[in-house]
Amino acid sequence: MRCKDTIRITVDLERHKEQVRLKRKENITFFKRLKKTNPQKLDALIHPLHEEVFACTDCLKCANCCKTTSPLFSGKDIKRISKYLRLSPQELEDTYLKRDSDEYFVLKKSPCVFLGDDNYCSIYSVRPKACQEFPHTNRRRQHQILDLTRANTEVCPAAFEIVDKLKKKLNLNKPDKSGNKY
Repeated sequence: MRCKDTIRITVDLERHKEQVRLKRKENITFFKRLKKTNPQKLDALIHPLHEEVFACTDCLKCANCCKTTSPLFSGKDIKRISKYLRLSPQELEDTYLKRDSDEYFVLKKSPCVFLGDDNYCSIYSVRPKACQEFPHTNRRRQHQILDLTRANTEVCPAAFEIVDKLKKKLNLNKPDKSGNKY
């Protein structure tokens, strides 16, 4: 899909933070209502929006995900990355990773140690699966990861834009049974 110049996504992280703050309550309510949407319909709506938004998004101008969060590192990720870096898996773990409260491997610090000043990833060809798939808005069965998607809107301006477009498409701006708009 090619980007239409009229919808090119510009990255202004300060504006993004402000929009996240302003729409946090609205988005929480929207995602609660979204959980009631037919799963196949949700996938059919969100996937084209993902393609549209990412056709107009240059992640290298942002890299907020790499600067503020850590992906989960699976055993396969650790083996693949350590081989690429010519380290043993244990050396990779000891040098760069720690276990989080859920016992998953994550980076010891942010921003990501593999992120360059130019926002390029030094291990891009072997990056963790979580990085490859971020922000996960093109995954099948979106209904199973709606909490993750909502959290990712707070990190990723493109995910935020996808959700805004989804709101318009679903027209859930109507008041709910209690009279509240999301």
